[in-house]
Formats: sequence, structure tokens, C-alpha cells
Amino acid sequence: MENLYINHAAVFVCAILNLALGALWYSPILFYKGWLAESNLTEEQIARQNPAKTYGLAFLFSLIISYNLAFFLSDSNTDAVWGATAGFLAGFGWSTLSIAIIALFEQRSWKYIFINGGFITVYFTIIGFILGIWR
Repeated sequence: MENLYINHAAVFVCAILNLALGALWYSPILFYKGWLAESNLTEEQIARQNPAKTYGLAFLFSLIISYNLAFFLSDSNTDAVWGATAGFLAGFGWSTLSIAIIALFEQRSWKYIFINGGFITVYFTIIGFILGIWR
């Protein structure tokens, strides 16, 4: 246990990255229209949400996610390759497949699963890489 190390600045950056990557991923440049349709949301519903609450909680949850992965990668032998690999395995193997199971029971489309699961897999892979390299 004495070889555990967590870079708190890297964790903070990883939490911010969730919001930045999400802004790109769910933007009109990439998957906004598909996500909106597959989530059965309208632009009016999106406009009515409380941005401070939504982004505040999203950041808090992202911080917890980042710390969680940082604990898994806190061994002194962790490097960028292992970080990205572990991030991918956690993102795809746990998170995306969990989303897929829930989506199947909610009778959501494969497009919904690929858009949201793809975001999670890419996000976890990137933060695993960051946590692995920024030691």
C-alpha cells in the first residue's frame, strides 16, 4: 500500500476533461442531433434545464469517476500504456456494457448505446492515459 500515488492535479484536469469532451461529443459537429433523437429529448427541454445544477453535478460526478480510476492506477508501475488500457477496459467493459444492458431493457436503440457508450469509452481511455502519464 505504501507505493500508491495519486496526482490530484491530474484528477482535477480529468474531471474538467469530461465536460470539455462532452461539449464536443454531444455538439452539432458530432452527435448532438442523433443523441437528441435517441434520448427522446427536444431542444426546448434542454433549454429548460438548470445549467448550474447540471454542470455542477456533472463536474462532481466526473471528479469522483476520476478519483476512482486514479485509485485503480495508483501503483508506482503505472504508465501511459497501462493507464489507457485500464481506462478502456473500465470504460468499455464496465460502463458502456452497463449502459447497454440498461438500454436493452429500456428498449433504446443501438445508436443510443453507441453514442453514449462511445463517449464513456473514449473518456475513460483518455483519462486513464492522463493518469498514467502524469505521475
